[in-house]
Amino acid sequence: MSVPQKCYDDIVGLFARTSSAEVLAFRPSVESKERVRYLLERNASGELSEDEAAELERFGELEHLMQLVKARAQAYMEHRS
Repeated sequence: MSVPQKCYDDIVGLFARTSSAEVLAFRPSVESKERVRYLLERNASGELSEDEAAELERFGELEHLMQLVKARAQAYMEHRS
């Protein structure tokens, strides 16, 4: 495992262990969902600016991180049972 990947994995583990139930219950804010929807619509219509494309990519990275954290949190909760 590369050093950056290990660091990423350590962060995912930390978040997941902190409070698994809260992590699993997390949902993005209405504002965040609306912004992503707006960016996706602009992307689909070919109107996305360079800054908006970077913002949409960051949202995707955060979503991926949260999926990893939630999967790990679920595993921790199952292991504790």
